[in-house]
Amino acid sequence: MNSYRCMALAVAPAALFLAGCSSEAQPKPAQAPAPTVEAITTALSDADIYSDYPAQTYARNMVDVRGRVEGYIDKWLFRPGQEVQAGQPLYILDLRPFQAQVEQAQGNLKQSEADLEFARHQVSLLQAEANLAAAQANLIKAQQDYERLKPLVESDAAAKQDLDAATAALSAAQASVRANQANVEQTKLSTQTQIQSTEGKVNAQRGALDTARLNLQYGTIVAPISGLIGDTLVPVGGLVTPNASQPLTTIVPLDPIWVRFQVSEAQYLAMKGGPANGAPPLELILADNSRFASTGKIANTLNQVDPRTGTLEVQAEFPNPQHRLLPGQFARVRYVVEHRKGVILIPQRAVQQSQNLQIVYTLDPSNKVESRPVRTGPRVGESWLIEQGLNPGDRVIVEGLLSVRPGLVVNPVPFKEPPPAAGRARTE
Repeated sequence: MNSYRCMALAVAPAALFLAGCSSEAQPKPAQAPAPTVEAITTALSDADIYSDYPAQTYARNMVDVRGRVEGYIDKWLFRPGQEVQAGQPLYILDLRPFQAQVEQAQGNLKQSEADLEFARHQVSLLQAEANLAAAQANLIKAQQDYERLKPLVESDAAAKQDLDAATAALSAAQASVRANQANVEQTKLSTQTQIQSTEGKVNAQRGALDTARLNLQYGTIVAPISGLIGDTLVPVGGLVTPNASQPLTTIVPLDPIWVRFQVSEAQYLAMKGGPANGAPPLELILADNSRFASTGKIANTLNQVDPRTGTLEVQAEFPNPQHRLLPGQFARVRYVVEHRKGVILIPQRAVQQSQNLQIVYTLDPSNKVESRPVRTGPRVGESWLIEQGLNPGDRVIVEGLLSVRPGLVVNPVPFKEPPPAAGRARTE
């Protein structure tokens, strides 16, 4: 036992010596490098404050294409979705019935014009006037015979029988003149009536010819307005009727394009009291967040606020010369509510929400992270307008927020804003 104790006492100092040597030889762990973060330096700038409203495009003057005459479609001259111009032929009906009606109306008109020409020559009246002239000549002769025989009979130089015959002939001649005068008057009246009747018939035939020609023209159905045409609802060979409930197709005008959106009563009053107390210019943000190239203007508002929703419909028009917008698209209408000068803007991703607080991480001169509460204002594009909590020249961390905490020293590099994604555009 004593020998074992001596061995243990001898081994213990050696073990302690070896342990000390081992600990001195082991290297200390390397210190982790400071994390890299992306930061911006705040500065004062100007910003426009916008109001956005959900909106939808629509075509105000959409037109149904219908036939004006009845007939069967012989040709179809457009493609669905094609841009058409006013007056462009769209359908051609079977024109043969209409051409036959034109030819028939032309024949009837020529016949009526011939009858009118005959009536205007007044042949019957000329004959009646000639008969009257002959009767008047006979009357003159009878009057002369009577006047010649009367003194002869009174002087017994001629027989009384000859005077009686002359008297009877004179009376007959007078009666014939009266009869022919009546016939002339009657013929005049009849001829004038015939002329007027034939003139009316000619006018009616001319109207019938115009109608036939118009129906022939209506046999080619043309676009009433310019715009984008839809699909045909009646195929080739289908029957077209003027009173059909279903149109042949529809055309929507695309320039300008109309947009409707709803605003509250307060928003409407604020809008009316905008720049120069007039309606502000409008921007249109499309479904892919791109901004439409043309600005629009408010054209109409409905005449009352909807009592169920407390909103008023506003209608605006936007130039659409390239026909990029179609009816029925959803978008956002925005306009400048206020222009702010000397404000601080930071990317939205730099602001963290912690319960009821909004905080940002800033850097002190030694690149040590600090947590700072802020109060944000309106959104300006992809940034927040900072109302309180930051000063010009502060460095704010934007990227790398998951790897930082207050008191940590970091390696800051300038923040590089990523390029907008395809189909997106900045809207501030």
